[in-house]
Amino acid sequence: MSYSLPDLSYAYNALEPFFDEETMKIHHTKHHQNYINNTNSILEKTHFNSLSIEELMSIFNEISLENKTVLRNNAGGHINHSLFWKGLKIGTVLQGDLKSEIDRQFGSLECFKSKFEDTALKHFGSGWAWLVNQNGVLSIVSTINQDNPLMGKSISGTSGYPIIGLDLWEHAYYLKYQNRRLDYIKSFWNIVNWDEASNRLLK
Repeated sequence: MSYSLPDLSYAYNALEPFFDEETMKIHHTKHHQNYINNTNSILEKTHFNSLSIEELMSIFNEISLENKTVLRNNAGGHINHSLFWKGLKIGTVLQGDLKSEIDRQFGSLECFKSKFEDTALKHFGSGWAWLVNQNGVLSIVSTINQDNPLMGKSISGTSGYPIIGLDLWEHAYYLKYQNRRLDYIKSFWNIVNWDEASNRLLK
């Protein structure tokens, strides 16, 4: 089995004016595709090539390959972006169990947003900001480069099941926002797919 670029459920311009069409197209067809190509090349002729990307992440600490660091960067890039695309949509509303848990564990949605923005803004260099479920506890964490919480703490520095993820690499926002990372982070709230996030909480 080889991985393939997932189709988006929306057009490249569907997230305007928050995420611009040109960035979305380049981000999806160039950056994400490159991660997939590199991952497939590394896993070809190994017994790991039959695993789903989620399964690969869950056993990453047990993998022994000469080019494991390259695989970490590229397979991580594939799963991170696959989650990212699904997590974007205009017009959804936070409600139900996820709203209740955010209110209970963070105090309010606004407090949650503030803490998430602070984590994302203070993350140095490339990486991701996440809301993760750690055995029933919602936590805001960040990972470097293309690390994913599913890789486990010994590799990614954290753990948990991703509920929401925000790409902090400059290629995700520089054409529109240049060095204004906070503007990009704040724009994210307009296009969070709360329905997808709620479904991921239930998992």
